[in-house]
Amino acid sequence: MEYNRRKFISFLGKASLGAIIAPPFLISCGNNTTPTTLKGDSKENLERLKKVILESLPPSDKDDLLLTKGLDYHTIIKWGDKISNEDTFGYNNDFTCFLPFHEKNPKDGLLWVNHEYINPLFVSNFDFKKHENPFQHRTIEQVDKEMYNVGGTIVRIKEENGKWKIVENDSHNRRITAKTQIPLNWDTPIKEKSTVIGTNSNCSGGITPWNTFLTCEENYDGFFGETEYDKNNIATHRPSKYGWEKFYQYPPEHYGWVVEINPKDGNAQKHVALGRFAHECCTLYELADKRVVAYTGDDSNSEHLYKFISSKPSSLKEGTLYVADTINGKWLPLDWENQPILKATFKNQTEVLIRTREAAKLLGATELNRPEDIEIDPITGNIFISLTNNKDKNDFHGSILKIEEKNGAFDALTFKASTYIAGGEKNGFSCPDNLAFDLSGNLWITSDMSGNAMNREDKPYISFKNNSLFVIQRYGKDAGKVIRVASAPKDAELTGPWFSPDGKTLFLSVQHPGEQTKDKNNPTSKWPFDEDNIPKPAVVAITGDLIEKMNLLNQIEV
Repeated sequence: MEYNRRKFISFLGKASLGAIIAPPFLISCGNNTTPTTLKGDSKENLERLKKVILESLPPSDKDDLLLTKGLDYHTIIKWGDKISNEDTFGYNNDFTCFLPFHEKNPKDGLLWVNHEYINPLFVSNFDFKKHENPFQHRTIEQVDKEMYNVGGTIVRIKEENGKWKIVENDSHNRRITAKTQIPLNWDTPIKEKSTVIGTNSNCSGGITPWNTFLTCEENYDGFFGETEYDKNNIATHRPSKYGWEKFYQYPPEHYGWVVEINPKDGNAQKHVALGRFAHECCTLYELADKRVVAYTGDDSNSEHLYKFISSKPSSLKEGTLYVADTINGKWLPLDWENQPILKATFKNQTEVLIRTREAAKLLGATELNRPEDIEIDPITGNIFISLTNNKDKNDFHGSILKIEEKNGAFDALTFKASTYIAGGEKNGFSCPDNLAFDLSGNLWITSDMSGNAMNREDKPYISFKNNSLFVIQRYGKDAGKVIRVASAPKDAELTGPWFSPDGKTLFLSVQHPGEQTKDKNNPTSKWPFDEDNIPKPAVVAITGDLIEKMNLLNQIEV
């Protein structure tokens, strides 16, 4: 079977809101590690691509967003900016996704941005460290501010004279928050509800072939806690970090799902069939018959990798959820009807999906080191999964896992797993998090070293300094080499890389600068250097000659 790289790149570069006709992700697939043969003058473009010179930035602990030669950036939107007369941009932006209104105009469209979590010190002016019993001093007004600042934002942006700007008060601009009513895409109510209140912990995400956004609820237990079960299946409640359940008694079971957002009207739904756990992302692949395959990982120590295969076209409800046994190369069905061990523990399929982590372990799924972002390689068709780290197992620097589905069939139930590249000083990066392929198939990687571990002599990350953005070039003399192209401000993490359809802009989030601040009057970061001198998460547009050269394949006929 031939892997149709051109079809995949066509989807990456030409999805639009105007004509919802995105082609299949891949109409056929296979593990072909050699780029497709080029025709005509395409060879000349490829030779130009091979000559692209990337200068690697040295590690830096400077409080600024630094870029390598050939790149520049400008801020599109930051925390607190107005998007309409009613709404402002939320906090700690993560995943970004851009859809143009029309295929022929890549410079005008809608930007979706996740808002993962809050820092009460800045968002609600509450300092947990000042109180011996902090929850006695919290107010509902403070919690309401925090609930507003998570979820996501849809905002129209346009590029004019080389700069991306928001279109304030556009009819599409809206917020999805922790108070937005969202139905469950499931026939059975969960905790007696078929519509739940809000979304939170929105980390990474994805895009569907029908041009809607996917946002993933990751560390949901930080807001309303979690229901835990002992060996006798007796449930208890584990309290949350932020204590929202003391003000709003929403069940933890209403969170931890993949959420789909319609960019045109903001309508949302939570997809129960994809399971409940700390979803980092959800990456979809469309089969020739329009059924979809969804890959998603559980970003926690010793958790698992999952795959959903739909049984009906364009459905994220009808189908089967599988969990990976990477040792034996098998996808194990989380199917209550046909798995006796699941029937012995859970009442029905709904309970299996609510308690997905427990079900996966009962089936013997392989424990992985924080599976985070997942992307499909447009050159080979392999699936790449970032495994950030697992300090409990002495894996401090993480790696990128490669999955090769049998015969290149994404709905296959067997596969081969191997390490694509390992983090550490030898390869020059640590703690891989978000991944993105550009239109030439180069792999871009962000890092996720914890703020309390960076730039400390007693931690194994001292040589890497601040979190960074890296690229692995696929062509030329530096093919396979990891090159640092951006360095984040103090305490910050670079997240949500997403290329514009023409490959000329990289949208990127700068998340939680100054996160280690103890005193608002003396923040550890002042980026992006506003007049009020407090750190603000923001989305930037990275442009420049280097970005365009790296995306040359978009101009190549295959």
